[in-house]
Amino acid sequence: MKPLVILAGPTAVGKTALSIKLAKKINGAVISADSMQVYKHMDIGSAKVMPEEMKGIPHYLIDVLEPSEEFNIVRFQQMAKEVLQQIYAAGQIPIIAGGTGFYIQSLLYDIDFSKEESDTAYRTELTAFAKEYGAHALHEKLKEIDPVSYETIHENNIKRVIRALEFYHQNHTPISAHNEKEHQKTSPYRFAYFVLTDEREKLYRRIDQRVDLMMEQGLLTEVKTLYDMGCRKDMVSMQGLGYKEILDYLDGSCSLEEAVYVIKRETRHFAKRQLTWFRREKDVIWLDKSEFNDREDQMLQKMTDVLHEKGIIQ
Repeated sequence: MKPLVILAGPTAVGKTALSIKLAKKINGAVISADSMQVYKHMDIGSAKVMPEEMKGIPHYLIDVLEPSEEFNIVRFQQMAKEVLQQIYAAGQIPIIAGGTGFYIQSLLYDIDFSKEESDTAYRTELTAFAKEYGAHALHEKLKEIDPVSYETIHENNIKRVIRALEFYHQNHTPISAHNEKEHQKTSPYRFAYFVLTDEREKLYRRIDQRVDLMMEQGLLTEVKTLYDMGCRKDMVSMQGLGYKEILDYLDGSCSLEEAVYVIKRETRHFAKRQLTWFRREKDVIWLDKSEFNDREDQMLQKMTDVLHEKGIIQ
């Protein structure tokens, strides 16, 4: 069984810096499990790790797609598997770092998506419903049939909401139950799954500060540039937090102040959903920053101790 290290956690908790320090310590390479950092030209809003921050550590699945391209879980899994082989061939240990729990799960347990069929007519019907009645009304359709997906999929993620409804329509069983069953598989990897967290108030304060910093760094200009390139809200790339809200401002739907307020609020809600997801995962090792007094050296020591115990490093 090949080694695999995961460092997950909510947005703005500090995964990037810790993953780089860990990679330096264990001869690792980082694979991003982030649905937005994969896109070029989307640096500020995705809080993308910049080359000078990488400290010479190889990073993969960052800056590889154009914003017009679609990125989904199947594509992530395919691309990540290819990258894993490159990292193993180089004699390094892969570190999956990010906050997209479903992406991490798909790779860790090698979830099979090949059997899923699509019902084009029903999908078209749901898409038309969303356009006429809005994302909230579409999302409410999940409430009775799949309460787990209702809680974990944001209503703005129309594609995933439609996929969950479509799956139930085809199989008469919730997609969350299917995913849970797939999740019962044993992992083909020898792995350690760390989740970095912090006190909620501190995390929310960091989120607000990060959004303010993004605005100072030029998020508005970044989104204007993407808009001029032809990027619109219906694109997968523009579903990311920070992008769709600024597009609302550019379309005249709200003031800039309102857009920033919504980004902060929705990012806090997103962090809460991420933590809910990770609590449901098995084999997770929690790293609560408050228990380590925010000392990265102590967190790194804890991680390397675990990796020694599991035989991932010598």
